[in-house]
Amino acid sequence: MSGTLTTQAADAGSADHPGAILRQVFGYEHFRGRQGDIIEAVNAGRNALVLMPTGGGKSLCYQIPALLRPGTAVVVSPLIALMRDQVEALRHNGVAAAVLNSSLDAATRFETERRLLAGELDLVYMAPESLLRESTLSWLERIELALFAIDEAHCVSQWGHDFRPEYLQLAELAKRFPQVPRIALTATADERTRQEIRARLLADGCELFIDSFDRPNIRYRVGLKNNARQQLLDFIQREHPDHSGIVYCFSRKRCEETAAWLHGQGLKALPYHAGLDAATRQLHQDRFIREDGLIICATIAFGMGIDKPDVRFVAHLDLPKSMESYYQETGRAGRDGLPADAWMVYGLSDILQIRQLLANSTAPQSQQRLERERLEALLTYCEAASCRRPALLNYFDEDHPGQCGNCDNCLNPPETWDATEAARKVLSCVYRTGQRFGAGHVIDVLMGRETDRIANLGHADLSTFGIGQDLDKKTWHSVIRQLLAHGHLQPDPEGHGGLQLGPDCRCLLRGETTLTLRRDVAVPRKRARGSARIEVDTSAPGWQALREWRLVTAQEENVPPYVIFHDATLAAILDARPDSLAELANISGVGRHKLEKYGEAVLDVLAGLG
Repeated sequence: MSGTLTTQAADAGSADHPGAILRQVFGYEHFRGRQGDIIEAVNAGRNALVLMPTGGGKSLCYQIPALLRPGTAVVVSPLIALMRDQVEALRHNGVAAAVLNSSLDAATRFETERRLLAGELDLVYMAPESLLRESTLSWLERIELALFAIDEAHCVSQWGHDFRPEYLQLAELAKRFPQVPRIALTATADERTRQEIRARLLADGCELFIDSFDRPNIRYRVGLKNNARQQLLDFIQREHPDHSGIVYCFSRKRCEETAAWLHGQGLKALPYHAGLDAATRQLHQDRFIREDGLIICATIAFGMGIDKPDVRFVAHLDLPKSMESYYQETGRAGRDGLPADAWMVYGLSDILQIRQLLANSTAPQSQQRLERERLEALLTYCEAASCRRPALLNYFDEDHPGQCGNCDNCLNPPETWDATEAARKVLSCVYRTGQRFGAGHVIDVLMGRETDRIANLGHADLSTFGIGQDLDKKTWHSVIRQLLAHGHLQPDPEGHGGLQLGPDCRCLLRGETTLTLRRDVAVPRKRARGSARIEVDTSAPGWQALREWRLVTAQEENVPPYVIFHDATLAAILDARPDSLAELANISGVGRHKLEKYGEAVLDVLAGLG
């Protein structure tokens, strides 16, 4: 390998600069965020820890140095789907890339190893298990290596939600290949996880690069459950008909039922969870990647490492377990930079369920404390009455001024009220009834309802009986939910559904502090438009023609449609209406290799539009 790009994508004389490769190979004019700084550091042989949001262009940070530096770059990835997608995309840009993992047949593996040993590959993608075999490490010592890229580096954290023990062994790379630079990349890492990545993967030093975690193109919306499946259907039909999306559910059963129900409503929907056999999971994943307008109903087992850029919405029918989970899952929407939605509904039962799981955890106390803190951050985000972005980004140590103009609270500011007295009534009632009854019974006591249960228990004689008749049942449910979210109440750790006083409620009970809560309102049926949103006119003449050409081409080549061109590139082509290859070459996302391969066909489609 010469280090001056030995692929078909560019000639050696003009492709020895990062900007030249960015334009000629990948078809982009400018680096985003800190991409340029990261590439410069790695190209100079320095280690780097990169924190960049999903869709922020992490892959270019090691792909371009791989084409600049002598030798072959080894990319460590935890998922076969991610490797396959990235390799297909690289090959369609004219880059010599390959996968080397357990999914290959013997003949393909032998040929890939031969090309690797012969120095014919710019990049090779491996799973950590494959890379760490002694036989693999031994023959890697026989070739020239450009760099090691460790993707999804947060998997090294034993405190994280995606911990993979094999990632701990990647420290061996520094010992065996001390002169080869390493770049560790992740889209989700709080300060604790960053320190773990440094200590375990980059102990010999690194430069830290943190790009903004904000995804301005994503509209964040959180609502209350009220027939969640119907709410989801209304949302999809109203805002995302014929769009690809992911619906996350808490349980496998809920995934199955939701997918079947959506299918019965005329939508293309499939389930995905660990309970399905491997062949079915692979089939459903492949269909999602290759088809337009397909919805996957999944547990958290789906989506990590999937490069599909045109996921227009991510919906949560149940509360995620942590802010990291929420951020990572919602980040799978709008990777192409076009408008996308992060939509979630939750309710009192969700909070009780998650808190109950934490209460029953057998993990060490330190880890339980960390998980509680992560849940508290998510609940604070959900119940926020102001712009959602500060609450989301502050969790990742990033400031945001608020007023983003692209979240529900900015577009439809919620009303708040002084709920101090109402909260004290709830807390007193929970205490007076013995801290062993659920929300329904507590509300009955507050509202003075003379039920048989209240009579049998003697709760009509309590001082809190009937003191809450000034508010309706719905409002009391809202107060209890928000008290649980704020930690003033907590569920019975025995799992019997009762409410107990939380450790933080004393000041509120004593009147030493006040409490402002948001008023619950129905989710608006019409979407408010925000200035931060960039819409693609899918009804524009030629849009369907370009998409149909892309689909046919992708089917002929047996690749996902977005490997040919992203939606954003098609939209730019349609907007510019180039009538020559030279003009088409100026479109973002059209590199030299794709121009040569697809340029004439694209011009023919445009010419046919008249």
